Amino acid sequence: MKKVLIIICVILAFIFGLMIFGYLSEPGSKVTAADLPTPPSVSAQQAILIDGKTGEVLFEKNADEKGYPASTTKIMTALVALDVCKESGIGIDEEVAIPKVAVGVEGSSLYLKENEKKTIEELLYGVMLRSGNDGATALAACMGGNLEHFIRMMNEKAERLGCTGTNFVNPSGLFDENHYTTARDLAKIAKCAMENKTFRKVVGTKTWKQYTNKNKTVFQYDGATGIKIGFTKASGRTLVASAKRGDVEMICVVLNDGDWFNDAYSLMDYGFNVKGCNNEK
Repeated sequence: MKKVLIIICVILAFIFGLMIFGYLSEPGSKVTAADLPTPPSVSAQQAILIDGKTGEVLFEKNADEKGYPASTTKIMTALVALDVCKESGIGIDEEVAIPKVAVGVEGSSLYLKENEKKTIEELLYGVMLRSGNDGATALAACMGGNLEHFIRMMNEKAERLGCTGTNFVNPSGLFDENHYTTARDLAKIAKCAMENKTFRKVVGTKTWKQYTNKNKTVFQYDGATGIKIGFTKASGRTLVASAKRGDVEMICVVLNDGDWFNDAYSLMDYGFNVKGCNNEK
């Protein structure tokens, strides 16, 4: 009888061990915080890192705090302009006449002249690579009928994307107290924009005709796919960056960040480590 009990105990222990091993081996078993790499420390006032495909948040710092987007505003400007093209059946090879309102806009410039003819494509590359404020204004005025209507379209688009802390008052990102966003909202806008093939092609381009991309990530970071930098004295340095390795794409937003590129690279490295694909190309 004693031997039988010992045999039964051994069998039960073996079965229990198999159950434990099976649970731990399950592909969907829960990963604890101890299993994850340590998040980087970033100097950005506001930051967020998301999975570009699913929108999953992998890191955040003051992500819902009000910040100023500077020229990362142009992500929405280009996105809305492309929406208008699609809805109106207009090709980006269509020419537009540069309106007076776009001439002499302060800041980064394409040096546009009144009534000069430019294709929508030329303006898109000038806006997203060279960051021309006059180009952004021209796109807005031409694609929206007037600036006010286009800016309203930008805010309506932001609302549809679920942005709750964003308000645009111009298409270029020139500083205004009433022109603001959050890191979380900007990530939502960037995710939507990167799903547009034309937008994606533009922001991932290193050089196009006379324009060189100001976003150094496309030159420096392995797998970089875009998207936009921004700077004004009042807003500080802002960056929305993206990169893809394997089937995973990261979208990173840092606002008011003196170490913008290094922080973005650290965050995206962290994200790829979390997803287990840092060595994939």
